[in-house]
This record gives sequence, structure tokens and C-alpha cells, in this order.
Amino acid sequence: MGDAAARARDLTDHIRLASDGAVDVDGAVLLSERAALTGFHRRGAVTLGGTGRLLPATDGWVAVNCARPDDVALLGAVVGRDIGNDPWPAVADWLGEHSRAEFDERAAMLGVAAGSVARDDEVTAAACGAPTPTGDPRSVADMLVVDFSALWAGPLCAHLLGSAGARVVKVETPQRPDGARSGNADFYRLLHGGHESVVLDPAVAAERGALHRLVASADIVIEASRPRALRGFGLDSAEFVSAGATWISITAAGRGSERIGFGDDVAASAGLVAYDHTGAMFVGDAIADPLAGLTAAALAMSATDGGVLWDVSMRATVAATVGATPTPAARSDAGRWIVDTASGPAVLAPPTRRPTARHAPRSGRDTSAVLDSLGIRL
Repeated sequence: MGDAAARARDLTDHIRLASDGAVDVDGAVLLSERAALTGFHRRGAVTLGGTGRLLPATDGWVAVNCARPDDVALLGAVVGRDIGNDPWPAVADWLGEHSRAEFDERAAMLGVAAGSVARDDEVTAAACGAPTPTGDPRSVADMLVVDFSALWAGPLCAHLLGSAGARVVKVETPQRPDGARSGNADFYRLLHGGHESVVLDPAVAAERGALHRLVASADIVIEASRPRALRGFGLDSAEFVSAGATWISITAAGRGSERIGFGDDVAASAGLVAYDHTGAMFVGDAIADPLAGLTAAALAMSATDGGVLWDVSMRATVAATVGATPTPAARSDAGRWIVDTASGPAVLAPPTRRPTARHAPRSGRDTSAVLDSLGIRL
């Protein structure tokens, strides 16, 4: 059985020590708090948000997400036919005649958020490179965090650093605001309350220069995209780290991979799935996201000898929590969800939420104020 909940609690224990008790949260609760806010619930082989599926190939299972506007067309290219507006029948038919490896090759080439579900004998390899905090806990109070991330994993990391006393500046470009702004408002406020929002366009020379100076002023940078994205802005992680600072890089499968992924399909591809008589089922709500965010925050709150680049692979992070015993499937009984364990049936507690007291800034609200405070001129 996977021990993601136990690992999450270990991480929040580290964060609690680093923050001298200022951040006192239960890591296991954080894994499911989005579901508490959205009302999402278990849907078996369908992701809680409804955009992804677990589907059988000829030699196992694959996890496929179709969350972006272009994904239907991309999945049509994967299977080599026009699939209309509903991709799932055609994708299921194609997978019924092809292997996981054939699917992975096409999905990677086309940038589809998908991947093969790791079998038991593949989980150890999938966990290779999973980072864990090893240094003494360190305070991040009054440090400047520049957060380029979006959605869940990176913003959770930034939220925890901010709760520990860091100053968090969220950076977006005019072309790509955080997609989570259009999602659940309470969840967005929870992760971004108390932060500052800066919008800069790296295509404009003066704003690109201001962006570089903002990053140079930071103690910690968070990115949650493939490395080429910030390199395209002229930002060099190696140069930043050589100056003694901390760079947090959260990706689907590591900085050396071009894979695209979201929390649900990444967690499943790491081997975190359950099985019942119908086949494979998703476990939890996009668990790779909060687990990676917790890991990233704990790493940022770990003492190091000089600057460091933390390469947080969401897939490896989840795979490191997957044990040899298959994860049991939950069953519904009289409105309760129950898991059958060796010691008998266990009733699963419903997800809980933390209060969202502070407002999140509108996009770009603090651009001038932040730059002025750091002596940066456009």
C-alpha cells in the first residue's frame, strides 16, 4: 500500500520545525483539501475533476488527461484519426490494439499529459531521483520568494513558505496567467492569500530586464514548468544557484524529461492506483501535486552548504511512496467510503478544509510596488 499520507506528515513535521511552529498543518489533510473545497469525490477510472481516464492497453494501463483546449486534437493525432469532440472511445479502441510503450512514445512526442501506469516491478525505477530533505530545518522568515509556478504544486510550496514568514511574489506574464485563477476561488485564495502579484512581459526589453533584476534579488525561486520555459526568458538557474540561492524546479518527471503531466496522470503513472473487479482506479485527487508541493517546501526549508537546485520530479516523488502491497480500492456503503484492510473494514474520513481568511491579489496588482521596493526601475 502506498504511504503518501505518512510521507506528507513527515514533510510537515520538518516544515513545523523550520518555521518554529508557525506552520502547523497535517500533511495528510493537505493531500485532499482541494476536494473539500470543490466537492470532488471518487469516480473510479475517471479523475475527480472529470478530465482524465485510466484505460487498458494490450500490456497494462495508461493514464490520460484531456484538461487543455488543444488536448482533443492532440489525442486525435496520437490515434491517427478524427475523433470529434469526445476523444475517449477512439483512444480506448486504439489502446486495445497497442502497447503502453507505443502510447508513451506518441504522447511524449505530441505533448499529451499522459503516461503508462508503472507496474509493481517498475515502481522502484520510477522512484529514482526522488529528493528528500536531509539537511537541518532552516528558517525562511523574511526571505524573498519569486514564484513562477501555477496550478497546485508550486503554489502550495509558495503558500507554505509564505506561512513560514517569507515574502512571496507571484510572477505571471500577460500571455500566460495562472490557469487556477479561473478555478475554485476559495482554493486559489487559500494558496495565494497574502502574496504579491507581478505581471511582466519578457518580450518587452525593459520588462525583461526588470524580471532579471527581480530574480537576482530573490533568495528562493520556484518554477513548475519545463526548464526551457524560463531559459526562454533568459533566466539561468545555474547562475542563480552559484550566487548562493535556492532554485526549486517542479516538473512532471524531472528536468531531463520533456514529459507533460498533471497531478492525476502523474500519480497513476508512478504506480499509485487501486484495483477492483472493473480494473484500475485513481487514488485521491491529483496527489502528485500536493505531495510535490510539500516536498518542495520542505527542501526549501532545509539547510544547505551554498546554493542548490532542487529537481522535484512529481512522478518520482509519488513512486517513492508506493509500497509492494497493492493499494486497496474504496467501496461505498450507506454514504460512507470503506477500505478493507488486514485488520478489518476502515471508514475513510471525508476531506477537510482550512479557512481562507486572506484575499489573493488580482493579477499584476503589485507590479509597481514590488519593483519600487526593490529599487527596480522599468
